[in-house]
Amino acid sequence: MSTEEINVAAFLRFIRYAEHQSDDDKVYFLLYGGQQRFTDTNLHPNKAITAWGHTSTAAGAYQILYSTWKEAKDKGVVIDFSKASQDKLAISKLRSRRALSYIEAGDIDRAIPLLRNEWTSMPGAKQSAMSMSTAHELFKKYVAELGGK
Repeated sequence: MSTEEINVAAFLRFIRYAEHQSDDDKVYFLLYGGQQRFTDTNLHPNKAITAWGHTSTAAGAYQILYSTWKEAKDKGVVIDFSKASQDKLAISKLRSRRALSYIEAGDIDRAIPLLRNEWTSMPGAKQSAMSMSTAHELFKKYVAELGGK
């Protein structure tokens, strides 16, 4: 993998951790709230769950809303809700929020502020308890684990 690919893969792991407090592959199959799982990845589960006083259709590793997935499917970005499609859709969101080039360069200080509206678990976002220093530690750890510097 190139440095840019390693940085993107590391950042995707970081998002998964920020969303679920876990970067285990099991998070690809969690519904909003983290208490229920789904197994059929042919389509987004589109199940409204109430947790923490909010109701959401968010699902998967990146807590993708059904409406976001449906729009991406209609545009041909994804074909299902598999792990690969969830990753592809997350990368599409990084690109649309103009953060992908920063992530490829390893500049998460510039990327994270652009993504706080997409993932409210990001440092500095409304539902986050994570500090930027923790974000840096995690990103650096994931880059190292993926074979980067």
